[in-house]
Amino acid sequence: MTLRIAAVGDVHLGRDARGWLRPALENIHEHADVLLLAGDLTQRGTPDEARVAADEFSDLALPVYAVLGNHDYHSDAQDEIARLLGDRGIGVLEGRGEVFDVAGCRLGIAGAKGFGGGFAGKCGSAFGEREMKAFIEHTELAAARLADALRAVEHADVLVALTHYSPVADTLRGEPPEIYPFLGAYQLAEAIDGARNGMGADLAVHGHAHFGCEQGCTPGGVRVRNVAQPVIRAAYTVYHLPTGE
Repeated sequence: MTLRIAAVGDVHLGRDARGWLRPALENIHEHADVLLLAGDLTQRGTPDEARVAADEFSDLALPVYAVLGNHDYHSDAQDEIARLLGDRGIGVLEGRGEVFDVAGCRLGIAGAKGFGGGFAGKCGSAFGEREMKAFIEHTELAAARLADALRAVEHADVLVALTHYSPVADTLRGEPPEIYPFLGAYQLAEAIDGARNGMGADLAVHGHAHFGCEQGCTPGGVRVRNVAQPVIRAAYTVYHLPTGE
C-alpha cells in the first residue's frame, strides 16, 4: 500500500486572502491521506491572519498538521495562533509528535519550527558574544525539540519530520549562499538521521526557502522536500510513501 502525504508551506495569508486557497483544497482528500503545513501560514503573525489560515485549512476531510514559521512568530502571538488553529482541528506540532492510523498504517508526524545556524563547514558556533551564543543555543534547542518529538513517535510504521527551517543545504540551491545560515541548520538533519536509533525518518518536509529547490537528502539518506509554495507553485504537492504492507 501507499501513503499519500500532501504538503505546502509559506502561503503567507493576509487578512484579504480568505478563499484564496480553499477551492483547490476542497477535494484534497481524494488525492491525499494527510496534509502537512510547513509554517509561514501568515504574513505578519497576527491572530486575524491566523483566522484566515484556519478557514482555509480546516474541515478538509483529512488530518491536517502544521508547524509555525518565522512569519507566524513576528507579532509575538504564536501561542494564540497555535490555539486558534488547534480549535479548528489543525494540530500544531512544536517539539511534539502524533501517531494515528491512516491508509492502513500507523503514521508518525514529528514537528518543530527549527532555526538557522548554517551547515557543515559554514555554520555559526556558540562562542564569543552573548548574542552569538544565544543564536546558536536557540538552534541547538530547536534541534533537540525535533529529536524529542521524533523519539516520541518513532514506533510508527512511517515517520515524517515536519519543520519550517531546512535541515540541509541541498534544498536551498537557488538562494544566495550568504543567507544559508538564516534558512536552516545541520543540527536538524542530525535529529532526523538519529531517529530510530540511527535508521532515520522516512521523509523530512520543510519550507522557508522561497528561491530554493524541492529535493534534497540528509547525510544519512533521508529524503528532504522543500514545499514552500513559491517552489512547488501549487496549492499543495503530494508525496507517495510505501507502507510496507
